[in-house]
Amino acid sequence: MQHVRGVIARAEGAPVSVETIVIPDPGPGEAVVKVQACGVCHTDLHYRQGGIGDEFPYLLGHEAAGIVESVGPGVTEVGPGDFVVLNWRAVCGRCRACLRGRPWYCFDTHNATQRMTLEDGTELSPALGIGAFADKTLVAAGQCTRVDPAAEPEVAGLLGCGVMAGLGAAVNTGGVGRGDSVAVIGCGGVGSAAVLGSRTAGATTIVAVDLDERKLAKARELGATHTVNAATTDPVAAVRDLTGGHGADVVIDAVGTPATYEQAFQARDLAGTVVLVGVPAPDARLSLPLADVFGRGGSLKSSWYGDCLPSRDFPMLIDLYLQGRLNLGAFVSETIPLDGVEDAFATMRDGDVLRSVVVL
Repeated sequence: MQHVRGVIARAEGAPVSVETIVIPDPGPGEAVVKVQACGVCHTDLHYRQGGIGDEFPYLLGHEAAGIVESVGPGVTEVGPGDFVVLNWRAVCGRCRACLRGRPWYCFDTHNATQRMTLEDGTELSPALGIGAFADKTLVAAGQCTRVDPAAEPEVAGLLGCGVMAGLGAAVNTGGVGRGDSVAVIGCGGVGSAAVLGSRTAGATTIVAVDLDERKLAKARELGATHTVNAATTDPVAAVRDLTGGHGADVVIDAVGTPATYEQAFQARDLAGTVVLVGVPAPDARLSLPLADVFGRGGSLKSSWYGDCLPSRDFPMLIDLYLQGRLNLGAFVSETIPLDGVEDAFATMRDGDVLRSVVVL
């Protein structure tokens, strides 16, 4: 049992605080990880605002990389000293998706069994089963993926959520390939990663759509060939104009509203693919002409965590980064201390960063 610092959201909408938390020794199938860096994601803000659940207090943070400190009985996939990226979908290997050779769809992902607590014994709910705005955290060993330790922790950790979601939406879910045309609606962290993934996969036309010129500038830096400000330009007409009047082969909705999804649907080519990776509000509803759904053909897909398999995708992407072929470092807008998370939430709301990253 260890006492360390952690960032706690005690109540809906209340400012977060740095408090002492208790980390139990790892049990069967568990690992304690010394966190080196953790990105500040919109999901953490949603937890703080009560937009995901009401199981307060929450231990926030989930886009993390660090060093395995200790493991529990039966753990063989990682060991003390391993440099790992944490993930929130540890696959079970036993559900119907895993047994059919599709572990990236695992229907029974899991987290650590034991709970971390405050000093008074109050159990904490770790964000996405990780809770990495802390000096150390307890996770299921399957949530740890070994990668090349030459990568900087502040870069590697971003694969744990938003960057992987966007890259995977393009490459894994959307199947973007050489010569394809792609449109990405919404160019925050996830959308920008989808732009980067599309470029890496060989797309020749990549149209970035957003309301914020700062985000469009970053998207161009990451590989967008064209940008469209949807505040002043009809994005559907613009995407069609930029693709010979046909529409894009793949359109990625990284916002997740009925309006943006309809834009994505209308901006794709015949037999094209729409990928929804932006998380919709629970009460969002969609209305599309069923004749158009049939007549336009193609695929309408949702992307869970970029349909990634961490053991396959994380090491590969880190290798591409270290080879200079994948500009993951562009997502790190600033590094901050552990007590800077509340300020980072304000910066995030202002749209000034792709990612603030806590470095421990």
